Amino acid sequence: MEEFLARLKQHKLVQWAIGYAAVAIALIPVLDVIAVQFGWPEGLRRGITLTLIMGFFVVLVVAWYHGERSAQKMPRSEMLAVAGLVILSSALMWRVAPVTHDAVTATRTTATIDTATLAAELAKVPDKSVAVLPLANQSGDPKQQYFSDGLSEELISDLTQINGLKVIGKYSSFKFRDSEDSPAQIGAALGVANLIQGSVFQQGDRIRVTVGMIRAKDGSSAWSRSYDEQLKDVFAIQSKIGQAIAAALKVQLLGKAIISSDKPPGGNVEAYQLMLQGRAFAMHFTESDMRQGITLLKQAIRLEPNYAYAWGALSTALVNQGQISMTGDARHQAYEQARTAADRQQALTPDAAATHSTRGYLLSNVDNDPVGALDEYRKALVLEPNDGRTMSFMAYGLATVGQLQPAAELMRKAIATDPLKADMYANLAAVLLAQGQFDAAEQATRKVLALQSDFPGMYATLAEIDILRGDAAAALRNAKQETDPVLGSLVRALAEQIGPHHKQADVALHDYIAKNGKDQPYFVADLYALRKQPDEMFDWLLRAWNQHDPAFFSLLFDPFALTYQHDPRFAALCKQAGLPLPSQRLPAAVSASVH
Repeated sequence: MEEFLARLKQHKLVQWAIGYAAVAIALIPVLDVIAVQFGWPEGLRRGITLTLIMGFFVVLVVAWYHGERSAQKMPRSEMLAVAGLVILSSALMWRVAPVTHDAVTATRTTATIDTATLAAELAKVPDKSVAVLPLANQSGDPKQQYFSDGLSEELISDLTQINGLKVIGKYSSFKFRDSEDSPAQIGAALGVANLIQGSVFQQGDRIRVTVGMIRAKDGSSAWSRSYDEQLKDVFAIQSKIGQAIAAALKVQLLGKAIISSDKPPGGNVEAYQLMLQGRAFAMHFTESDMRQGITLLKQAIRLEPNYAYAWGALSTALVNQGQISMTGDARHQAYEQARTAADRQQALTPDAAATHSTRGYLLSNVDNDPVGALDEYRKALVLEPNDGRTMSFMAYGLATVGQLQPAAELMRKAIATDPLKADMYANLAAVLLAQGQFDAAEQATRKVLALQSDFPGMYATLAEIDILRGDAAAALRNAKQETDPVLGSLVRALAEQIGPHHKQADVALHDYIAKNGKDQPYFVADLYALRKQPDEMFDWLLRAWNQHDPAFFSLLFDPFALTYQHDPRFAALCKQAGLPLPSQRLPAAVSASVH
């Protein structure tokens, strides 16, 4: 060991290694900055890094050889050898260099094209269109974020009451929180000509709201105002802002005045704040956040017992809690509390749009009454025809009762109000798939993944598209990428059914039934439908109905089950479940809202 260390010292290997490493480490961040500024492609960056790594070993070889000769100066032959390495590296870099130039040129060209494209896109949008970007919380307390977000959301809701004004929903608008995109980029992405932005500062019993409207095409100011009021006047501020925006855009209100549906009847600001905070927590959909949200909503109701909107929010939160995080008696208890809250809201404000939406949600998710739910959503949409959330609910309701084309049309209309909301495209993909429009369904599914790469169920949808196209290999590839454990296991079993190995398909079927048949009887029916075994399919469909399997109400937009829609047993099952046949006309009141 001592002899080896002595040879290392003689060859000065350690000094050379440390010196090279120090230079390389210092050089990498400098090159990184230059690469960013000049738009070097990723391939060139990796090439430089690999060259530096390879250079380390070259230096060690040269150091060993140099130390062996005990020379302080490098002979001409060594210099030529090193020069050859440098020339070889330079040649490799030169091979990549044109790519760098092209990449920079392409980047500049793309930027030019993007500018032209933005102008062309903005020229298509209606002048009377607006998106409310999230108002900035300037209170210095991150816990007050829910309040500024709540005001932003309620401003969106208020603006939907303006006749002829296109208003973008919260989800898409809030995507641009703290965005560095230009107004033109945001306007083009959302399909609007105007952007609302501003800030909220709350301190004690005072509130200051600064808000303005800018033109998306050039960022110029169209209108701005500051409101410095007592906190108890927050509702009046909301109404004033809506009125001012209507005046600035020269549009008319649907009614005599903008009325905030979420305002507590007694004007209790603390109850309002609790409602905003509770609603925000409940919409996170985690078990702990839903529990906390429900607690806060109950506190708001204790302060304002006649707070109809809070009763409705509580009902919806309890339904979601029961569905997502509860089973058995606990779920049943949550549903009963949800029903009580919905009844209370209806008693207080029977004709409000929010009341009809709450009732529709309860009928759809708890009472398994899709036709009744659809009628409630219709009533809500009559009262608030610009509300994208209600459009989305009603579109899904139309799909549930087999009205696929009207459902697809209304879903597209809802998407226009919230164009970056991934779940709307997911619902559209499901309907398009049931219609046999595989290319359009795939396009909608990939749009979901582009908006949210981890959105559950989308690779399962791609796998189903592959299955219906008869491509078993592609179906298995997509099925293996599905992260949702329930849907992932289903589509893997489905993909095996169209594969070349019949024994493998049988094993996949029996394995799925053994593991999931008790909890997912409806999906077992899908497997038998794909295997062209209708007797077994109808047996498992009946089990799904008797077990109240939530998946059962996808029956009329399920491409596998719809294969047997002309079987008399299909009609009998629909009648038992209170569902219309796919070709059956809806009740007149509901049908009127479809056209």
